[in-house]
Amino acid sequence: MSLRRKTALLLGVCAVLLSCASYSSRQSTAEELTQILAGNQRTEAERARDPYRHPKQTLLFFGVRPEMTVLEVWPEPGWYTEILAPLLREKGKYIAAVHAPDPQSAYVTKGLARYREKLAARPDLYDRVEVVPLPTDGGEVVPAGTVDMVLTFRNLHNWMGHDEAARVFATLYQALKPGGTLGIVEHRGNPALPQDPQAKSGYVNEDYAVRLIEAQGFRLVAKSEVNANPRDTKDYPQGVWTLPPSYELGDKERAKYAAIGESDRFTMRFVKPAR
Repeated sequence: MSLRRKTALLLGVCAVLLSCASYSSRQSTAEELTQILAGNQRTEAERARDPYRHPKQTLLFFGVRPEMTVLEVWPEPGWYTEILAPLLREKGKYIAAVHAPDPQSAYVTKGLARYREKLAARPDLYDRVEVVPLPTDGGEVVPAGTVDMVLTFRNLHNWMGHDEAARVFATLYQALKPGGTLGIVEHRGNPALPQDPQAKSGYVNEDYAVRLIEAQGFRLVAKSEVNANPRDTKDYPQGVWTLPPSYELGDKERAKYAAIGESDRFTMRFVKPAR
């Protein structure tokens, strides 16, 4: 073999090795997530929800990696921010698409203030978080085609309640790069019952969600039962908010609802088809 061919081969091997070293594997991502989940930025109350929310398994199912640009939709009060922002801080980028400011809504105003206070309290973890408002009118949330992954946790029913779901998913589709991932977790409805278009109970039927999301151009590629809860009967006086952590009925039958646990949830991964 000539010196030129040997040199070319060596350079090729080095390029492959550097590529492998710079892009995290599922195993190395899992190890980072394990460390982050044990970090002191998380309170005991937040960790107590891990058996219902399964953050490590859920994020690995979605395929998150530390090198990605990830946009989380409506992250307030920041349960997943405490996991994703540290994971993406060094090699990637975490974008928090928060509620658009609304002076008429005390809920939104207080929620945004608490979220920004959380970020400011730990600059060692959250100093690189980019905060942007999420338009619900179909407008642009970030420049088109700049995000590797969009994640949304239990927000679909809210968008349905305000007849905004189709416009929001169109915005998220625009934000993603071709081939990018949309990961969604939502309270799973009873398939034997017709879907309330406004999802007043907080529950959304899987097939309804798939049709709604795919109508905006996404393609469903995988489902996971990681956040399933077969004890959830989905027939409560105050809808899904009867269950923990909301306990809308207060102390009334609290032990019963605590035994059920948090809601049954579907977990689905969609892609924006590559052109």
